Amino acid sequence: MTNKTNPYSIVMLGATGAVGSEVLKTLLNKKNINRLTLLGRTPISGINKDNVYQHKINVSKPNNYQEYIWGHEIAICTLGVGEPSKISKEEFLKIDKEAVLDFAKACKKAGVRHFELLASVGISPKSRSFYLRAKGELVEALIALKFNRLSIFQPSMILTPTNRYGIAQAIVLKVFPLIKPLLIGNMRKYRGVPVSILGQSIAENIFLAGKDYEILHWDQFYSIIDQSNKTKNH
Repeated sequence: MTNKTNPYSIVMLGATGAVGSEVLKTLLNKKNINRLTLLGRTPISGINKDNVYQHKINVSKPNNYQEYIWGHEIAICTLGVGEPSKISKEEFLKIDKEAVLDFAKACKKAGVRHFELLASVGISPKSRSFYLRAKGELVEALIALKFNRLSIFQPSMILTPTNRYGIAQAIVLKVFPLIKPLLIGNMRKYRGVPVSILGQSIAENIFLAGKDYEILHWDQFYSIIDQSNKTKNH
């Protein structure tokens, strides 16, 4: 992979979430972004940069935000429900599948060339799991849109510095670091990843050359950051 130096125009959906905020943190420190547009249900306070534009939108009404996407070459989507088990399947589909696909279609219509999606390890349109199947179907729909480049990030457990969702996550945050040495070979992709690493890799990936369609797991998250650091040092 090689680094590009041309200015970038990026539109992002989902910058207020745990992963999205880490992506945004990295992007705000970049000097080669001429425009960064943030779309969401809640504006983010404290951003005072001339190249950052924010628009409050209804994610279920793409026609109302289509105009904000024109002129961008890259789109990043980290929109998603934090705890899918806490809401109905219908609501999950509305946010994690339909709203994301609507955004992707709007991006394709506006001429976006590179689309990045935060998904999950194990997704498949044939999965027995409702949630993994829905995400797998979403990715198939994204492939059909034929972006010049499509990057699908598939983390396992996302490890946050603090417990955000109660006892279930508390157990995960304690257990996953302990079982990391046991997850080797083909199981490495199931290792938990710190949210800061995941967010940084999603951001840095857009500045590196990649495949037309790429699925990125645990190893790739770290290799993206390593490659980016090597490029900075040369």
